[in-house]
Amino acid sequence: MSPIGKLFAVTALIEAFTWAGLLVGMYLKYGSGTTDLGVWLFGRLHGAAFLLYILVAFVAGARLRWPMWALLLAVLAAIPPLVTLPLELWFRRRGLLSATGV
Repeated sequence: MSPIGKLFAVTALIEAFTWAGLLVGMYLKYGSGTTDLGVWLFGRLHGAAFLLYILVAFVAGARLRWPMWALLLAVLAAIPPLVTLPLELWFRRRGLLSATGV
């Protein structure tokens, strides 16, 4: 895996974990009504992780010469919760995260 491929994998993992934290925080705030600290904290963390993931996806797409469909999938995967993880694994298997992959 190329260095930018590794960075994409790490940011996909971080984006998914902050999504999970935000979902737990939303349950605690709206489901059980106990606290809004999780939404406060993970909302900020996930916002930063989302922006970083989008930036890294565009840089990785350019450097690794992804086809347009791959870049579009990478960007769209950040919208539903936890989709960046299976996408990253699929990209890894297809060789899209290595310099000689495409």
